[in-house]
Amino acid sequence: MHTLITSYRVSSWQQGQDIAQAGTSSMTLVTMECLDQGDLYVSVTMPCIEVGTVGGGTSLPAQQNNLKLLSSNPDVEINAALLAQVVCGAVLAGELSLLSALCSGDLVKSHMQLNRAHR
Repeated sequence: MHTLITSYRVSSWQQGQDIAQAGTSSMTLVTMECLDQGDLYVSVTMPCIEVGTVGGGTSLPAQQNNLKLLSSNPDVEINAALLAQVVCGAVLAGELSLLSALCSGDLVKSHMQLNRAHR
């Protein structure tokens, strides 16, 4: 959940969104399925994601530039549906990173090594 909310807040702030929506937009379902060939199928569903590409902070120069950077075609303006896909992709990447760190033991090792209480 931490990965999800962090990904959503960072992308929201960069695109001029209202970061207060992180709570309502954080309802997420991550599913994993082992396929017949041994591949792992992972999907993220965010049914309540709230994003927008007009209004609010989206008119600020830095946020406008960030929105333009998200479009693979400079002649196509990014819309809310594409922005939602980008946010979901970031959430998926964060979840995969977190799960791989858990499986390898790196998450626990790094927390033990960098634990502020031991300093």
